[in-house]
Amino acid sequence: MIMFPSNEVFSNFGGIGVSMFFVTTIISQLVYSLGGSGFAGANGSMMIEVVPFFHIIAASITKELGEAHKAEIISTTIAAFALSSILTGLSFFLLGYLRLGVVIGFFPRHILVGCIGGVGVFLIQTGLAVCARMDDDDFSYTFEALKLFTTNSHILLLWVPAFGLAVLLRLITSRFHHQLVFPLYFLAIPAVFYIVVASAKLDITSLRHSGWIFDMSASSEAWYKFYSYYSFSQTSWKALWATMPTQFALLFFNILHPPLNVPALAVSLDKDVDTNKELVAHGYSNLLAGLLGSVPNYLVYVNTLLFYRVGGTTRISGILLAAATMVLLVVGTSPIGFIPVMLVGALIFVLGIDLVKEALWDTRQRVSWSEYLTIISIMVCMTLWDFVIGVLFGIVVCCFFFVIQNSRRRSVRAMFTGESAMSAVRRPTAHRDYIHKVAKQTIIMRLQGFLFFGTIAQVEDAIRSLLSPSSWQRNPIRFLLVDFSLVAGVDMSAAEAFVRVQRLLAARGITMVLCGFSAESGIGKSLANVGLLEEDFVEVFASFNDAMEWTENAYLRAWFMSQKAEADSTRRPIALPGKRQGRGFSMDGSFTNSPRRTLIQNVAGETIANESSSPSLPDSGPSEDAFVALSKVFSAYGELDRSACQPLLRHLQRVCVTEGTVLWQQNDASDGLYVIESGVLRAVYNFADRQDVLEESMVGGTLAGELSALANLPRNATVSVEKDAVLWKLSVESLHRLEEEHSNLARTFIHLVLKVAKGDYDILLSALAARQ
Repeated sequence: MIMFPSNEVFSNFGGIGVSMFFVTTIISQLVYSLGGSGFAGANGSMMIEVVPFFHIIAASITKELGEAHKAEIISTTIAAFALSSILTGLSFFLLGYLRLGVVIGFFPRHILVGCIGGVGVFLIQTGLAVCARMDDDDFSYTFEALKLFTTNSHILLLWVPAFGLAVLLRLITSRFHHQLVFPLYFLAIPAVFYIVVASAKLDITSLRHSGWIFDMSASSEAWYKFYSYYSFSQTSWKALWATMPTQFALLFFNILHPPLNVPALAVSLDKDVDTNKELVAHGYSNLLAGLLGSVPNYLVYVNTLLFYRVGGTTRISGILLAAATMVLLVVGTSPIGFIPVMLVGALIFVLGIDLVKEALWDTRQRVSWSEYLTIISIMVCMTLWDFVIGVLFGIVVCCFFFVIQNSRRRSVRAMFTGESAMSAVRRPTAHRDYIHKVAKQTIIMRLQGFLFFGTIAQVEDAIRSLLSPSSWQRNPIRFLLVDFSLVAGVDMSAAEAFVRVQRLLAARGITMVLCGFSAESGIGKSLANVGLLEEDFVEVFASFNDAMEWTENAYLRAWFMSQKAEADSTRRPIALPGKRQGRGFSMDGSFTNSPRRTLIQNVAGETIANESSSPSLPDSGPSEDAFVALSKVFSAYGELDRSACQPLLRHLQRVCVTEGTVLWQQNDASDGLYVIESGVLRAVYNFADRQDVLEESMVGGTLAGELSALANLPRNATVSVEKDAVLWKLSVESLHRLEEEHSNLARTFIHLVLKVAKGDYDILLSALAARQ
């Protein structure tokens, strides 16, 4: 009855609205009951919530054509209503067919709640207009309107009883929750009304003229009368096109309901249904409704729930419900002329109060202050301006608060020096001590979340703080390692911010080391698009371990190059792990009194300088080389006695292996342990419950395969040669003979091996923990 505005053009169109309501209800009911819906007792009906949009569409067409063109306005308006059904049906069908029902659930719920609240305010406004028997266009939020509704005794008598009946119903239902309370209450209202009329002997005609009963004398046409208003010749396509913004707002509002109602109904009825199938059913029902000239429909949550609870659990019951509705449609609208206005007004007030309560009262403890403010702002915009403006304003406000809330989240998950993390590389103790002390010049920054214009400021400020005079004086840095492993994405603003800070770092001679992404990933492409990856003083690695390994090698290489250790012909070249060596930095290029250079010199003097400068032993045979290799491995636990180690040296077998050689595979039987004299080995650990692998490098002066050899258990990793290596092998058989012939020496050797292994595995576990 309120589908059309109550103005001069659409006067006496209440019956037409009722007929269109019944037509779309019957269509939806038959589609759902004949197998379209997974709910056997599904109840379909018109979308009551779209009435405000219909009024906007009608007002827009009236304004476009002028009230003098009444026939064109009516024809264009009902065509626009049918078009809304077709658009809704196509949208539902495509969403269901493409199985995108879940995607709609990602839309912010509080925007929909704000729209529901706006519809509730409109329904309360409509209830006042219906009770006061005034046109929608005459209703306004002015002082004169307030004065009219509060001081005019006749209008007060018309709307206050209806509003009071709505409030009374909510007081009753707050105490009594039976499903029949609501229908019995509204059946009692006309009964009581006519008892009072009969008792007071009031004239029905006078009551109708004074606004107490609907005047339907001019609306007793057949139910199919509205089809006569469809006329392509009288339809204004220009005016119809002008309604498209409102049509899309209506469409947006429509498609949000079923993906939310269907899962909620499934939970209430304890049924498992396919949301996408329900969307396809909604598509068919709305397409049919539009093609048959009616308005949008949907599966009604409350009606379906009530229908199930009173026994309507089969498809036959749904078909019988459609038949009963069809009988009401054929009977026509003449009985409406005897319905008290307060009954309809109370019903409209109840719906409006419920929707406003759902939007404002029920959410007060469930949403954040920003979401609550968004709900109120949508309701205000919808009420004072326009429904479309309200929806668009809500989306804008939601985006604004989304940016604010996400910009408050910490993008810098952690920031610490390289002293707290090391790569999974087995190194001699002296090298390890040296790296641990100089790694304070490496700052590791772990990022998280999505980096965009709202969050990148935190990252930029954190990097700039490292270059502040106080921070630089406290700890001048050489590498900034930025880990993107936990970053979901990077927008252009964030990528350009990294370019800015990289140039500041490069001016200080600081290398930015990026890791945790591949060049083909979204992050890699975003950074490459702004030219960051091609800048000087920028290194990129796929994993955090590779990045740490590179920085450690850079520290070692810088010291060895400054001492010309690698170029010394009396010494074998120092082999460092990693396929990418890079240029790192040069000690020769540093300022003489640079704090960074001074730290490296002082630390190296305490750790690896003695090892590097110690005179090499004369080449007197393989046993001397083996002894030097053993001495380097166990250097942290004191000097070895050469004469005491002679029996052990006799059991060591020299093995020269070339790059690419696989020494053993994971789960192979253990054949012995290896002392690495020179070169680089790489171990790959594969875990059954993880897709990724852990890699560990082993350089000269370390052991390989020691624990599996001592325990005589299968190998726990695959080991291959990364760079040509010289090894000394102690086979399992030779170790057993050593235990039999020289038990004390064997026991001492095993204790030293276990000490070294414990330190190596501590480093490995630390590297594994650093990946989390």
